[in-house]
Amino acid sequence: MTHEELRVESVLDALLADGHARTRATELVIEHAVADASAASTVVLVEGLSDQIALEVVAQRFGRSLADEGVSVVPMGGVTNIRRFLALFENARFAGLYDVAEERHVEKGLNRAGLDTSAGLAAIGFFACDRDLEDELIRAVGMVGVEQVIDTEGELASFRRLQREPFHRGGESERQVHRFISSHSGRKYRYARLLAEALDLSRTPHPLVELLADL
Repeated sequence: MTHEELRVESVLDALLADGHARTRATELVIEHAVADASAASTVVLVEGLSDQIALEVVAQRFGRSLADEGVSVVPMGGVTNIRRFLALFENARFAGLYDVAEERHVEKGLNRAGLDTSAGLAAIGFFACDRDLEDELIRAVGMVGVEQVIDTEGELASFRRLQREPFHRGGESERQVHRFISSHSGRKYRYARLLAEALDLSRTPHPLVELLADL
């Protein structure tokens, strides 16, 4: 587990242990990330905590410490908050990841913040994930690797039960995994780390490769 990712999960776990509801605990972790980013030269905006965890794990696996490079990763708690987060850091350079379905919203937010997107979002450091980053990681790790991760966590029987449910039966395996990861409180954050750790770096999803090259 990386230092950055450990901090995210440990802060979240401590807040939950103190009796905070998960939604409020997540909000407080985001506030913590914003405070940490106040002196950063580059702020990377991502949709949620799971994206932050995965990005920081992959960066460290490539031998990089984003914090030492003056880069802070800030989860926004949803892409609809992008304008508010762009306004928080006046002197920083921005970069980010976003879901391809949200491209128009991201572009509008960047334009309203005075950033020129006429050459495309990638030209200013924002890179699109096909569906979302979890989906990118699931496909990159592959179903054999993903099921090994789930089995190691002792949850393969639970995943098989989901696959047999009428709504999911016969569906794409990757979509079933995506649903499984999202269906239980806290599982999304844990599997963001686990999939990032299981990833063969030669198969790193292009949005992550391009973002890290840009930073």
